[in-house]
Amino acid sequence: MKNNFRTGIGFDVHAFAEGRKLIIGGIEIPYDKGLQGHSDADVLLHAVCDALLGALALGDIGEHFPDTDPEFKDADSSVLLKKVYKLITNNGYTIGNIDSIVAMQVPKLGPFIPQMQKKIADILETEADNISIKATTTEKLGFVGRGEGVSAFATVLLIKK
Repeated sequence: MKNNFRTGIGFDVHAFAEGRKLIIGGIEIPYDKGLQGHSDADVLLHAVCDALLGALALGDIGEHFPDTDPEFKDADSSVLLKKVYKLITNNGYTIGNIDSIVAMQVPKLGPFIPQMQKKIADILETEADNISIKATTTEKLGFVGRGEGVSAFATVLLIKK
């Protein structure tokens, strides 16, 4: 018997890199560096993808979109999230809510959070108030605190349709 509710957790990390756009939550953030990765390296959308996939035990983002596949070179993570959401709906579930955290020292994300919420909500066919995004620093500790990269965590609640 399938559960009416399923939860999942996702985590991702990417290092900063020269010569790339900084894309987080599907939004371009003005900064002199982007994130290193095979796709656009959107750390938040990758964590959300893994949380969604994990909720239904469907593997992880690397299984669905391997970094060895040229099809996903510089891929827009919004497109990847749409594909993951299709798997979720095909399995009879919809979004309850998502709670996420992006950890980075700079730049500050606060002004961009409403745009990110709307972008993710539109992709996942839900309301923006079902998408929580919190930004934090690591108080200058670790690779995030040294400004070497960004990490993101996401949890999701799925509801049986």
